[in-house]
Amino acid sequence: MRLWLQIVVTLVLLVAAVPMVILYMPASHAWLDRAGLLAPMSRLGLVPEAGEEAAQPSRRRQGGAPYLVVARPLEERALNEEVAAIGSARGVRAVSVASEVTGRIDKFVLAAGERVEQGQVIAELDSRAARFALEKADLLLQDAKAALDRAKQLSASGAGSALQMQEAELNVRTAELSLHQAEYDLSQHTIVAPISGWVGLISVEAGSLVYPGTDITRIEDRSSLIVDFRVPERVVSRLQAGDSLQASPLADPTVVLPGRILALDNRVDEASRTLRVQASIENRDDRLRAGMAFRISIAFTGEPHLAVDPLAIQWGAGGAYVWAVRDAKAKYLPVRILQRNAETVLIEAETEPGDLIVTEGVQSLREGAEVTLADAPT
Repeated sequence: MRLWLQIVVTLVLLVAAVPMVILYMPASHAWLDRAGLLAPMSRLGLVPEAGEEAAQPSRRRQGGAPYLVVARPLEERALNEEVAAIGSARGVRAVSVASEVTGRIDKFVLAAGERVEQGQVIAELDSRAARFALEKADLLLQDAKAALDRAKQLSASGAGSALQMQEAELNVRTAELSLHQAEYDLSQHTIVAPISGWVGLISVEAGSLVYPGTDITRIEDRSSLIVDFRVPERVVSRLQAGDSLQASPLADPTVVLPGRILALDNRVDEASRTLRVQASIENRDDRLRAGMAFRISIAFTGEPHLAVDPLAIQWGAGGAYVWAVRDAKAKYLPVRILQRNAETVLIEAETEPGDLIVTEGVQSLREGAEVTLADAPT
């Protein structure tokens, strides 16, 4: 019984304390507004409306001294908008290296992870059969040329016919083509790098039998990275190739890298209402790898708006407002917040030229109260 009595007394004291806090601590109004309680309490008459509170008769401090405030002139700052996206990176160029002929790998010249230049040998296949075919083609060509020489001698002496001459020339041409084919077949037993870059993991071992199309490794040029990401369709008209951006690897957000837009897709995805964009990021020190995820940030500079100190923003039942100094008196100005950061708040408000915005001493101000500036701006 005694416990229930203590609970009842505690609840009564809390209910009695709430109106006192509301009336004598205006700073609590912002908390009540965020909690969604300020408007209902205003309708019940527990909290005066922002306009009513500001419209109370002007008061001076005891002794008739005006209120001492710190005020600053209005500034204009550009409305900065930032679009962030997540994208995956790939090398500026990448190719898969595969065998073009059937053969057994004789040896690897390079290892995984090494830098390779275009045309450099990566691996060699067993080429003995191809060399035999090349030697045979060379012998057939020499024999065809000797037959052509004999046909020319017979034709010069009148013992040979024109048909024999044509057949000898055709045999020489056929033997030459066979030799070129044998040389090409032999060259296919040497696997070279089609581009410059870094060799990836090798998927086969020396001595393995490979066939046409068998993947050997992958070469990727990561001197710069290409990042694919998507942006909302509302910013599509504000983007173009060459625009600058910033990229940070998700693995290390402290690293901020400059980049630029390479290309934009020609169609907005109807399902996600986004546009695919490609950007280039420099990777001169080779710290980054293809496949890494990046946070892409693109900043847009918008129209200029009024900027005030964050300390000047107050909250009431009607929303945000500031106190302005106009003709040495306090003026209540409702505002609409457009953008907030640590240094300034961009607002929309019905201001007049010469208005000063109060940043300190706002707690006791009322509409029309006479004020004096603690540090009058020059």
